[in-house]
Amino acid sequence: MSTIETIRYARTESLRALPSSQRTYVGRLVRVVRSLAIWIGSLLERRRSRLVLLEMTDDQLKDIGISRCDAHREGLRPFWD
Repeated sequence: MSTIETIRYARTESLRALPSSQRTYVGRLVRVVRSLAIWIGSLLERRRSRLVLLEMTDDQLKDIGISRCDAHREGLRPFWD
C-alpha cells in the first residue's frame, strides 16, 4: 500500500470512529473551509490578472482591445471588487 493510500485510509477510519453528529459537523466544516479556500484562490487569481494588465505594453493591450486607461483603472481596483 502506498503512503497516500495509507493516509487516505487512516483519515476515513478516524472519521468513522466519530459519532454521527460529529461526523456531519466535521463534514460541514471541511466543506466550508474548502469553499473558503477556493474563494480566496479566485480573489488572488483576479488580483494577479489585474496586475498583469498593468505590466502589458500598449501593443499587447491593443491586441486584446483594452486602452491604457482601462487597464490602469482595472489594475488599481481592490482584489475583493
